[in-house]
Amino acid sequence: MPASLKSSLSVLSPLDWVIVASYLLISLAIGIYFTRRASGSMSSYFVSGRSLPWWILGTSMVATTFAADTPLAVTGWIRADGIWKNWFWWNYLFSHVFIVLVFARLWRRAEVITDNELIEIRYSGKPAAFLRGFKAFYFSTLFNFIVMGWVISAMAKVFKVFFGVDTTIAVVICISIAFFYTMMSGLWGVALTDFLQYFIALFGTAALAWIVIASPEIGGLSGFVDKLGRIDQEHISFFMTPSGGDPVSEGFWSSSFFAFLVYVSVIWWSSHNADGGGYFIQRICSAKNERHAVLGTAWFAVNHYILRLWPWVLVALASLIIYPRAVITDGDQEAVYVAVIKEFLGPGLLGLLFVSFLAAFMSTLSTQLNWGASYLMNDIYRRFIKKDATEKHYVLMARLFTLILTVLAGYFALYITNIGKAWIFLWAMSAGVGLVLILRWFWWRINAWSEISALAASLITILVLVIYTRIQGVSLELKHQIIVIPVSIVTWVIVTFLTAPEPEQTLSNFYKRVRPWGFWKPAVKLCPEIKTPSFMPVVINWVLGVCFIMFGMIGVGKLLLGSVLLGLILLLVSILSGVWVYRRLRIELTE
Repeated sequence: MPASLKSSLSVLSPLDWVIVASYLLISLAIGIYFTRRASGSMSSYFVSGRSLPWWILGTSMVATTFAADTPLAVTGWIRADGIWKNWFWWNYLFSHVFIVLVFARLWRRAEVITDNELIEIRYSGKPAAFLRGFKAFYFSTLFNFIVMGWVISAMAKVFKVFFGVDTTIAVVICISIAFFYTMMSGLWGVALTDFLQYFIALFGTAALAWIVIASPEIGGLSGFVDKLGRIDQEHISFFMTPSGGDPVSEGFWSSSFFAFLVYVSVIWWSSHNADGGGYFIQRICSAKNERHAVLGTAWFAVNHYILRLWPWVLVALASLIIYPRAVITDGDQEAVYVAVIKEFLGPGLLGLLFVSFLAAFMSTLSTQLNWGASYLMNDIYRRFIKKDATEKHYVLMARLFTLILTVLAGYFALYITNIGKAWIFLWAMSAGVGLVLILRWFWWRINAWSEISALAASLITILVLVIYTRIQGVSLELKHQIIVIPVSIVTWVIVTFLTAPEPEQTLSNFYKRVRPWGFWKPAVKLCPEIKTPSFMPVVINWVLGVCFIMFGMIGVGKLLLGSVLLGLILLLVSILSGVWVYRRLRIELTE
């Protein structure tokens, strides 16, 4: 064995390597065990035969969003800007609560394999077919490659900090294992490994936070609270005010306050995930029934915003106390999180934390591979290329598409260096489509051309902005990207009223199948037997649900950062809101 490789491997002790090997073997075993069950049909392979209970599908959702890139990006944002910067993803709690209360039920009623399949249920004719095929190709390839690329890039950073070298071979090994169990067992294997991987990753990050805070450098929770005074107070603020942020000379449109306003007021409803999106919808459609779909999505929201967040934040803030500058990682703020792991953990725990990164990495990658393959298989190959093949043939082709996506994702990872910037740019690529995706469920007048024009306007606008900023020699900032939204909205509204509505028969078939809330006058006339439910209870539940999640998230944070009284008050409001919405929701789900 070469001396350099031997030195790199010696970073982990024999005990650590036993932990790593055991985890990888368990992941492989799960893939092998569920291979036969997943091979029966497309439904089994991509939506687990619609039989997942809420606790598996909800945990699978949160495991997928808990990628190797997440703690790195959070650390980079907190170190560079402060806690408030996380509103870029915290803002989605507004839409996630709405998904729990509304879209989880509607998607489960639709009984589709992919969200693109809904397009030809909601719309009709050649425009619907084109839209389904284009969205399937775009999101499963270019869009999906960027996501998988930054996940792989984050794991490469982990390997580099852990072992001191670019361990491309090790990343390839991890990708290969994730590919194997995803290809063989479909969503069955993905969901079950997600369940295991989430709790490994959660325990690992919590253990890291505990050890770092208890270290002599920090001095326990009381020492941590005292030492927070050394940090610029903007770094520990949950909200950005007009007085904070960038120098006045940079102007309002480039300020941190402007970014904060965009995060909390615009992103959550303008995103392409506004009505669920991608793998969320795949999990919802795999639920046993509507009740399990709602409970699973609710379980995700509690985990995503309240339970798993704060270990990352504590470590990021502690790293600012210990390493005020990112000298230890040559200026890479995101990689400081991994440097803390390497510096503070000993044998056994070091292996566990390394495994937690492997688990987070593989859970996200496997989901993206399975979801991307479902688009290529269900919405392109079976829809347009080979319509009458056997189920076994489709499953075989799904595995082939999984292999192709794996190879291309590895290639794209070579070009992504800053994870946080990749997150924001990805949002901008389709920022204008969110509103039309929401309204298609509630307003009969939305048609296929509405979606086509919204997506086209978003893509063309962001392309023009990229070219413009390159010519001007400036970086593409949020103040440029936000232009995508009004351009797209104006475009699709005009196109909607210039084009014909969908046929009444198409609207009534969709209405009978999904039973949505909202404005469906033509369909209501044709389906008098279906009672349109009142939307006001949903609005009340949404407000209560947002209070439950948001005050719970901030309340836990305030407690940990030393504001005990305020934290307890916020948690009390959160608990009361949660109990109230749970009681209301339980009555609705049993009616």
